[in-house]
Amino acid sequence: MNFEHEQEILKQITRRTLFKQVGFGIGGVALTSLLSQASAFGLDLSSGQGVRGLHHKPRAKNIIHLFMTGAPSQIDLLDYKPYLNQHHGEVCPPELLQGQNFAFIEKKPKLYGSPHKFAQVGSSRRWVSELLPHFKEIVDDVTVVNSMSTHHFNHAPAQLFINTGNQMNGRPSFGSWSTYGLGTENQDLPGFVVLQSGPIAPDSGKASWGCGFLPSEYQGVELRTKGEPVLFVRNPNGVTQEIRRDTLDALRALNEIQLQGSMDPEIQARIAQYELAYRMQTSVPELMDITKEPKEMHELYGTEPGKKSFANNCLLARRLVEKGVRFVQLYHTGWDSHGGGTNSSIKDGLAAQCKNTDRAAAALIKDLKQRGLLDETIVIWGGEFGRTPMSETPLDSAYPGRDHHPSAFTMWMAGGGIKAGAQIGETDELGYRVAKDPVSVHDLHATLLHLMGVDHTRLTYQYQGRDFRLTDVFGEVVKPLVA
Repeated sequence: MNFEHEQEILKQITRRTLFKQVGFGIGGVALTSLLSQASAFGLDLSSGQGVRGLHHKPRAKNIIHLFMTGAPSQIDLLDYKPYLNQHHGEVCPPELLQGQNFAFIEKKPKLYGSPHKFAQVGSSRRWVSELLPHFKEIVDDVTVVNSMSTHHFNHAPAQLFINTGNQMNGRPSFGSWSTYGLGTENQDLPGFVVLQSGPIAPDSGKASWGCGFLPSEYQGVELRTKGEPVLFVRNPNGVTQEIRRDTLDALRALNEIQLQGSMDPEIQARIAQYELAYRMQTSVPELMDITKEPKEMHELYGTEPGKKSFANNCLLARRLVEKGVRFVQLYHTGWDSHGGGTNSSIKDGLAAQCKNTDRAAAALIKDLKQRGLLDETIVIWGGEFGRTPMSETPLDSAYPGRDHHPSAFTMWMAGGGIKAGAQIGETDELGYRVAKDPVSVHDLHATLLHLMGVDHTRLTYQYQGRDFRLTDVFGEVVKPLVA
């Protein structure tokens, strides 16, 4: 008996092989069901959309997450607190401090009213800070959620939590879950793209857009706006496109041999990623070239081609969803307003951050709306937590600041089935605790998946013997958010 024949017999009789083959059979039955379901919603599975299938008719196809890393101060931007201003300088009530964890506040801090002026704008009469003049122009297109809360008061775990639903490394990010559940419409680009701007890297690092235990093809792919858009995708010197193609064909053949023996799905992901990288050699440079955008677009966003900026990334985000990319995440760092220096102060530092981001964020909403893309694209804005109504620094400091505050913070959302011009939730008079209609991070994830056509309780992945999901065992759809 030769070796090949012996291996074939073993494959036929081992329990492991039996279970694998049965699994493939069940998968085929499931695929048939998904195909019929996708057909009902008019989806083309040949494009990669609807790989897992939809649970109900979607309101949105794409998500753009404008992640303001470091935590913007909601009290100085979108959660107006005149009562706090009236009691500015008073010692913080002790009941607010008992049993609470703060990153840096000690002893007896004083209440710190906002140094920035607010005005009611739009038909919704929303209170908006003077630091956001461009946001005032889109206020009736968005819903402001003033009642967000989280469980973590340090940056890295809080950033992981709002991105993955868990504070520990190793869990799939929201973008990865979205592409795992829904696929992508463009086979020449990643389904999940990350763009960065700002002075530093996110505290949580690349784990915030990692795929965790999901197959690696769902990993967020970082595109750079300066230099090579994607590292190591371009052919090395002396390697022609023909040589590259021959090399990939040989690698594919070797990987397929290994796949036949191990049935490891990660090998399939590796093959797919090699092929995607090959296609990206032509698709990405064209996509990232914003010089071809008309002059009025650059004036709208405030873009400067060739530079690393939030404005450039907002324009790229529109181009990406136009091409069918499922999930686009923009990280803009530098919002950590502890005080003690110009860049970190609630006065100068916060004003500078708003100046760098407000125009482009508003332009993104306007641009998507005029192109008819806002109806199918959700845009969300916010950080990992909020800032305290107490000052971390002495009130007479030249550079006042606020500490981390997980108990209450603000996000805004627009498009893709989100109710326009509304406000969800309220905080107390000092902006310290949520007083009405609380929204947790898990609720946020459940709602966004719902708008994408997915029931968050049914999007699961088995790992280490149990079914995992983005929202763990929590999360409710926030119905007042849905139009």
